[in-house]
Amino acid sequence: MLLRPGLITAAVFLSGFAGGCATQGPQPTEEMTRARTLIEQADRAGGQRYAAADLQRAHDELSNADKANAEKKYDDARRYAESAAADADVAAARSAAGDAQHAAQEVAQSNETLRQESARGAPTGTPNPN
Repeated sequence: MLLRPGLITAAVFLSGFAGGCATQGPQPTEEMTRARTLIEQADRAGGQRYAAADLQRAHDELSNADKANAEKKYDDARRYAESAAADADVAAARSAAGDAQHAAQEVAQSNETLRQESARGAPTGTPNPN
């Protein structure tokens, strides 16, 4: 029996298509939960103040993950959720760095104020009694 080239191509295409549908992994429950948790933590840590773009991207990617998950596109949902988690991590790190920098500036300002007050209170030209 002779097979026609078009029939072979169609068979290969259909088997590849069916195989592609079958390769969807399990529902990305862990990834979605992790992304949500990290985004909530970044929100609470003040991510909007120091990393608004990263945090917004994380929210958008989580929304895309929810959509893909609802459409049973689990591999896409997993990728979006992992990307959302990474952006939330970046937002939280930038927020922590911003808070630390702000605290360091306050300490430096306090030290400068103390130095000025100390210099103002110390008499000049008075010999040390010891």
